[in-house]
Amino acid sequence: MSAMSPRSPVGSLGSRRRPSKGDLTSQAILDTAERLLQNRSLDDIAVDELAAGAGISRSTFYFHFSSREAVLHALSARVLDALYESASSWLRRGSEAPEAAIRRALGATLAVWRAHGPVLRAAVRARDTDPLMREFWTGVARRFVDATAEQISIERDAGVAVDGPDARSLAAVLMSMNEQAFLGRSVARRSAKKDRELVDTLTFVWLRSVYGDSS
Repeated sequence: MSAMSPRSPVGSLGSRRRPSKGDLTSQAILDTAERLLQNRSLDDIAVDELAAGAGISRSTFYFHFSSREAVLHALSARVLDALYESASSWLRRGSEAPEAAIRRALGATLAVWRAHGPVLRAAVRARDTDPLMREFWTGVARRFVDATAEQISIERDAGVAVDGPDARSLAAVLMSMNEQAFLGRSVARRSAKKDRELVDTLTFVWLRSVYGDSS
């Protein structure tokens, strides 16, 4: 729940079809970039390495992507699909208890950060220097905060959540907290116990902030 928003259209083809050769080439470039980012920064990865990893020429690489930064942009959009999905259990919780829905969403989001931490960390760093990435993340953050604020308002109107700060301001603080918590945990040594503790703590804060208690 680093983000809470309806399912993103990014990457959706509208109708199912067999991937084209171009699709497969782009996918190979993205997969190569994600693999290389596990141990190196984007600045240390050359276009020639991305092309070689995908089994294509440098000129073919530029047919699909204009730069390394464009590859990171596409990777980020792909990972955001997974983040959107992880948040859905709270946004569409239905009759599920708030604590269960929040805990499940947070756990699923942490799993995405664990699986794609190098991409997300690279994107967070890039937004400070790359105008395209900064614009992209600004739009993403706005959608996340808007969707979370809307859910908080729905819960308040239903008498489930307590009155409190402006829903959008509260949503922005909770989103920022999640991002920093997951960012830090994604670089820490893997520990199921520590991961559970983080999810427990974030769940407590969300429940207190939105619903007024932790039960």
